[in-house]
Amino acid sequence: MKERLEKMLRQFLIWRLKHVSQKNFIRALSVLIGIIVGIAAVVIKYSVHFIQEILTIDFVQDFTHVLYFLLPLIGIGLSVIFVHYILKRKVGHGIPSVLHALSKKQGKIGSSNMFSSIITSALTVGFGGSVGLEGPTVATGAAFGSNIGQMFRLDFKQLILLLGAASSAALAAIFKAPIAAVVFAMEVIMIDMTVASVVPLLLASASATVTSMLFLGVDTIYEVHLTESYRFSELPYYILLGIFSGLLAVYFTRVYIGVNKFFDNFSSVWTRLTVGGVMLGILVFVFPSLFGEGFESINGSLEGTVSHIFENTFYQGLEMNHLYVLLFILLVLLFKVLATATTFGAGGVGGIFAPSLFLGSNLGLLFALSVNFFKVGVVNVNHFAFAGMAGLIAANLHAPLTAIFLIGDITGGYQMFIPLMLVSVFAFTTVKLFQPNSVYTIQLAERGELLTHNSDQNILKMMSIEKVIERNFLPINKEAMLGELVKVIAKSSRNIFPVVDNENNFEGVVVLDHVREIMFDRSKYDNTSVEDLMIIPHVMVNLTDKMDDVANKFHESGNYNIPVIDEGKYIGFVSRANVFSTYRRMLKHFSED
Repeated sequence: MKERLEKMLRQFLIWRLKHVSQKNFIRALSVLIGIIVGIAAVVIKYSVHFIQEILTIDFVQDFTHVLYFLLPLIGIGLSVIFVHYILKRKVGHGIPSVLHALSKKQGKIGSSNMFSSIITSALTVGFGGSVGLEGPTVATGAAFGSNIGQMFRLDFKQLILLLGAASSAALAAIFKAPIAAVVFAMEVIMIDMTVASVVPLLLASASATVTSMLFLGVDTIYEVHLTESYRFSELPYYILLGIFSGLLAVYFTRVYIGVNKFFDNFSSVWTRLTVGGVMLGILVFVFPSLFGEGFESINGSLEGTVSHIFENTFYQGLEMNHLYVLLFILLVLLFKVLATATTFGAGGVGGIFAPSLFLGSNLGLLFALSVNFFKVGVVNVNHFAFAGMAGLIAANLHAPLTAIFLIGDITGGYQMFIPLMLVSVFAFTTVKLFQPNSVYTIQLAERGELLTHNSDQNILKMMSIEKVIERNFLPINKEAMLGELVKVIAKSSRNIFPVVDNENNFEGVVVLDHVREIMFDRSKYDNTSVEDLMIIPHVMVNLTDKMDDVANKFHESGNYNIPVIDEGKYIGFVSRANVFSTYRRMLKHFSED
């Protein structure tokens, strides 16, 4: 059966090369991927809703019930069991795993990722993990895009395009926001896109949105009732909200990284699960609005109400005291960040889009209520809750354009375009002052694996040292004599000879120009050793070095050839000419439409 399918695939590929252009084939695949990813998004949504209905069908929805303390722990535990005993391989965290595949895996994602994020995120969020479904949906979509591309033998450039199209489709399907999804792929996922690349993104995004609407309806996710437009006098307050959004995003990123480092100290996944599950259970028990994605809380904020903060808690009745209201919203903001980071640290799988929307809406609510309460001014509360979502998306993702179009799309509130722009730009500017990389990219940047919109840096990161190593330099043992070296020189086409010991440990090099004057003096053949003739290079390359480090070594040293070693062992040489020609070839390939 497998052989028959492979034969049919080969026949199709031959037919396709003869009858369908590469451009049209990519566009057709983009539509197919959009439909598949749209269905995957629907499956994730329905799975979470199904789990939540089962968990609450026989219980009064009272978050003071002890089960709601245990549910997040159970959900993350089931996710961990699935990963370690059934899948037996790590499940990446959404968008960072996609970016890692782009930078270090040539766009190739394992086939198990086409379903693993669906199962683990449904268990995590369905049981109350304080994360979202958007990141896993993007990871699932990217996995489908990558595997379809690999099946049809597409090259790296085309795989990148399909990953971008799939990621765009995922966000479009989950939010029913096609324009924002295309902007997201261009701003967060893709690198140096050409005009021709936009068409597959549009096709994938549109087809995914239509597929999602067939199952989930055509209504916007959040019903924002904007009875009036913004007032010009409120614009300075939107700028201030943007600054606060940026500061909250700095807090989010640093808590996220700090909590992850805390859980990294535990070598056992079961210790991480126990500690994280208990921490999360306590947080959800005390602040029930932290349970799950938090859509009810977001909608409450957008309506300008505060009942979602106090509902089903020990604090019901305190909402009549304005100071208590402000205090509890602030505490919810601070602990939502901790709850999200703890969910990840304990082993849960999810995304940060929903937490960012939660934080933004509640920050906007807190800001507007504070302005009105302290009589600093008079502002429309639900307008600021609405704009706060754009601020946190812009700041947490470092993607202001995505924030503007996403919030406009999912709420239908484009009459607030100017406030959205102000909040997003100032939030992004503020967070960049303190946090150069987003929560998605900070760990990739620390490892030197982050692709950016700088084409020079990206090409260097895509290049591999192993692919540019030249191994036709003939080595000579350091104990050999000049006569033996002359025989090696006669066989070689190179003018540098690596010197090694009996265990292939790198000792130095002999340069032909340095021995040319004595190499024909036979009287020295038996009394002049290679060790006396060699020099120790002042610069060397390790096999684990990044290509941008190699480029810097060429620039700083002025050398044309640099030896490559691995834990002291001689491997080969990299040459300036070979690195440059490989760089030019890849740059030309990625610059073509």
